Amino acid sequence: MMKILEKNMVKISLLIIAVVGFSVLFLTYNTYGNLEFALSFRGKKFIAFILVGVATTFATITFQTITNNHFLTPSILGFDSLYILIQTLLFFFFGIQVSSVLHHTIPLFLLNVFLMVVLSGFLYFFLLKKGNRELYLLLMVGMILGTLFSSISTFLQVILDPNEYDKLQGKLFASFSNIDISLIGIGFILSCLAIIYLWLSAPTLDVLHLGRDQATSLGVNVRNFQIKLLLVVSLLVALSTALAGPVTFLGFIVVNLTYQWMGTYKHRYLFVAGSLISVLLLVSGQFFVEQVFKWNTTMSVVIEFVGGVYFVGKILHERKRAH
Repeated sequence: MMKILEKNMVKISLLIIAVVGFSVLFLTYNTYGNLEFALSFRGKKFIAFILVGVATTFATITFQTITNNHFLTPSILGFDSLYILIQTLLFFFFGIQVSSVLHHTIPLFLLNVFLMVVLSGFLYFFLLKKGNRELYLLLMVGMILGTLFSSISTFLQVILDPNEYDKLQGKLFASFSNIDISLIGIGFILSCLAIIYLWLSAPTLDVLHLGRDQATSLGVNVRNFQIKLLLVVSLLVALSTALAGPVTFLGFIVVNLTYQWMGTYKHRYLFVAGSLISVLLLVSGQFFVEQVFKWNTTMSVVIEFVGGVYFVGKILHERKRAH
């Protein structure tokens, strides 16, 4: 037991060293003698990396424990499509000028979060009534709603003014460069509340990971616990999506790498290691994209491409192992 604990601490320590190293590189490399300006400009991105990375990690690990499936992420419930629909409706009804003014305001940010959490809460209370079958029904309904939201968004985008459509497209891709610093404070507070709840619930999550029947026999009210967890997951996903936009594959990449790296199902170790890996991938990826390769693209495009390849590769690997 002591050796396992020491081994886990060593792995986490290595991750901390890597995160600190790349963070210093990202914040100070190629400042051209203007360190203060570089820190103010890159510091906003760095804070966004931490908020989005940690929120996504906690949400995805918890969601995969609830569903007992390492291929699923909270985006399957249609959060990305709902976010895109909200932005499309904003441009459709209010136009470029009004929507541009409202886009980075706290009320709109809270509206995005509120709608996502309320919709998901509505689904949870009405679909998670008896057992595990309702969980799969919830996932199917989430996928159907995601398709519905996406179809409505596409229809509205087709009849938008070309200038408004062009402006809208810039809002629909995840961006860590255009985050409004005024949203960081409230996003940090809400994220901390959700993260603290999941951290305190980690021992019960360890029990839930054994399976629904085992958790019930050990005294866990599985249905009520699942609803609470899903609401917290919805809040974290809504916060990260409303802050930076949809990043579908980030959670999938990070969490699966975390399981492989740590080799444990203790949720507190997974939460810490996963958060560090998430921040490391975002910071190092942004550093290489901006400073090393000097690509004229956003970090989200790289994440989606790598995540898609990794997802297909994992499916093929699992299929080969099953045979």
